[in-house]
Amino acid sequence: MKIGLTLPSFTIDPEVPLQVAAAAEAAGVDGLFVYDHLFRVGGDGEMRPALECTALLGALAAATDRITLGTLVVRASLRPAATLATALDTVVRIAGPRLVVGIGSGDEESRVEMETFGLPMGTETYRVKRLRAALRELAGRPYPTWVGGRARHVGLIAAESAQGWNRWGADVETFGREAAEVAALVQRLNPNPDSFTTSWGGLVVLDADDDAAQEKATRLGAGPSTLVGGPRTVATELARYRDAGADWAILGPVDSSDPTNASRIGDELRRLAR
Repeated sequence: MKIGLTLPSFTIDPEVPLQVAAAAEAAGVDGLFVYDHLFRVGGDGEMRPALECTALLGALAAATDRITLGTLVVRASLRPAATLATALDTVVRIAGPRLVVGIGSGDEESRVEMETFGLPMGTETYRVKRLRAALRELAGRPYPTWVGGRARHVGLIAAESAQGWNRWGADVETFGREAAEVAALVQRLNPNPDSFTTSWGGLVVLDADDDAAQEKATRLGAGPSTLVGGPRTVATELARYRDAGADWAILGPVDSSDPTNASRIGDELRRLAR
């Protein structure tokens, strides 16, 4: 199983994610993934600015040499399909064969963000239509696409039209059940089932040991679905996701701006989870 890391996107300073990226590449992390948001509203109600994901990917491509770069996930409803494809084609010219495009239809959590900028949220049917159109536009390009979302919403689309599937935030039992559903569809519908990638992603609070991680989780106000622990505890949990079908585990540190997370994931967690 490969292990990836989501980068801090909610900052006005691009040096913040670039510093984390440098630490991750030096430590041997397998991949770096960026969110696709225009802003987020913090716990204090303030709007937090975001770095646009394709521009950030371009900067990462220029600043790194070997690490996989990806989106988790770019929203098909946010940009016209041709515009999205052109931006990603530019990234791959800079990065070479390191790009992975996670793509989704968007969900209700993005409604405020979309409507603030005058963009149509649309119905689920509308968003799925946009997702299918984007996948058609991206087909045949020199990077794989992973469709993100619950299996019952996007499993069929992933199996038919993509090279991978990502499930964010599910517990091991839910992930295993949905991964099996997607795998069955892939075997029936995908022209290259042996190269299909299944990935899991979720929030994590990681520290030197379990006690330190629990203290940090309390201080940061981490939610109940966050994976909390020292490297050995987190590695044990990731092994369960691996056994449930995950080819990749992509971790989103709650304190994502701290480069120590990247070093710990690469130097300790990656070794223990293999």
